[in-house]
Amino acid sequence: MNTVWANRSQVHDDLTTVGGLRDFLGVPADQADLTAFRALRQALRDLAGVLTEDTRAVAQDRDLDRAVAEVNRAARSARRWPQLTVQDGELVRHNESDGSLADRERASIAAEAVELFTGEDRVLLRACYAPGCVLYFVKDHPRREWCSPSCGNRVRAARRYRRNRGESPGPNGFS
Repeated sequence: MNTVWANRSQVHDDLTTVGGLRDFLGVPADQADLTAFRALRQALRDLAGVLTEDTRAVAQDRDLDRAVAEVNRAARSARRWPQLTVQDGELVRHNESDGSLADRERASIAAEAVELFTGEDRVLLRACYAPGCVLYFVKDHPRREWCSPSCGNRVRAARRYRRNRGESPGPNGFS
C-alpha cells in the first residue's frame, strides 16, 4: 500500500514504470504485472481506508466490492502449497508456488493483506494523519500515532509553531 508516499513537496508513486516494479519486487516483471500490481495496491488502499474509517481526501473514492474482488483475484494468481525441506538437519517449511515470479509475489502480498484485514491486527491498522501524509501503518506501540518519526516530528513542529504564534491547533493537533 505504501508504494504511494509523500514528502514535504509532493506525493510520490514508486510503481509508475515496469522498472520501478522490478526494483520493488526484485524479480522480472512486465507491463501486465505493473497494471496488476497497481490494481492490487489501489484495492489494498481502499480496504485500509474502509477499515480505518480514513477521512483524508486521498481515501475518499473507495469501491469496497471492487477492492475485495481484486484482492481475491490477486490471491488466486499463483497457487501455493507447503513443502518440507531439510536444512542443516532440521525440517523447515518451504512454500512452493506456480506462476511467474511476479504472480507469486502478488499472490503473497494479497494473502498477507487478507490476513491483516481479517486477523487480530486489523484493529491496529491506522491512517497517518500527519499533514500531507498518505500512508497506513500498524500501531505496534500504545503511544504510536504516526507512520514514522518524521511524521510525528512534523506534527510536533507545526503544533509548536502555532503555539508560539498563539493559534489553536486543529483536529489531531494540527490544522
